[in-house]
Amino acid sequence: MQIPLDIAFHNMDHSAWAEEEIRARVADLESIYDRITFCRVRVDHRATNANDTIPPVVRIEMGIPGRKDLVVAHEPERLQQKFQHPDLRNAINEAFRIAERQLRDFKDKLKDHKQEARHESGHQNLGQVTEINPDRDFGFLLTKEGGQLYFHRNSLLTGDFDALQLREEVYYVEDVGDTGPIATKVRVKQAAATA
Repeated sequence: MQIPLDIAFHNMDHSAWAEEEIRARVADLESIYDRITFCRVRVDHRATNANDTIPPVVRIEMGIPGRKDLVVAHEPERLQQKFQHPDLRNAINEAFRIAERQLRDFKDKLKDHKQEARHESGHQNLGQVTEINPDRDFGFLLTKEGGQLYFHRNSLLTGDFDALQLREEVYYVEDVGDTGPIATKVRVKQAAATA
């Protein structure tokens, strides 16, 4: 992770065994998907009753490149429906079980998207340069669908990266990089026509 794991306990005392369990479960999440940028875990005992049977809420937030944050919060009512006497251990296990499933689902979708993009590789699209940053070696293209795709200086096959202009038309192939869709095999339209 780029940002160290953040664990906090609210409306309850710190629990050393719970923190150790959370750290182990976050390590499991990283073994499922090693590109998690940050992870925050909040354990909050929001409510109590006379029997002290309301378990705490375990909220997990994970940062994943190219996607909005993945958030899991298993509410006490669901734990009370599933377990006769739910406790902190049940709350941690259930929250991380759901987080693991969501992370696997995301990884599978990303894998499917990469395979689909590879299957369609070679299919060129026409786009326009919307941003160019020669000092940092990247730019963005506007797709015909109205989306923006990142491209790197090294993706430009024809034309001069430093001479690219805003709204200049380019051909590109859409692929999937580490953080999501990107443009590869970028060719300036005029140079591509003469090549």
